[in-house]
Amino acid sequence: MTRHDLSVKSLRSSLASRRDARLKRRSLERQLASYTSDSDRLELDAIISRHSAEETSELRSIINRQAMDRLIRSA
Repeated sequence: MTRHDLSVKSLRSSLASRRDARLKRRSLERQLASYTSDSDRLELDAIISRHSAEETSELRSIINRQAMDRLIRSA
């Protein structure tokens, strides 16, 4: 295999990984968006608080953004 072939293969692999990561994040965003009531959000917060900030940083980021989106829409 030539260096060019390896570069193309590496690029394809990288793009596929990024695409998979985006799809997983969108799925997670949809799942988290289904927690709409105050009690749902409290339950979700209780579950998340059992884990480290490092483990939950992506979840908290999504939840905070969704909360801001809800506030903006309701204003």
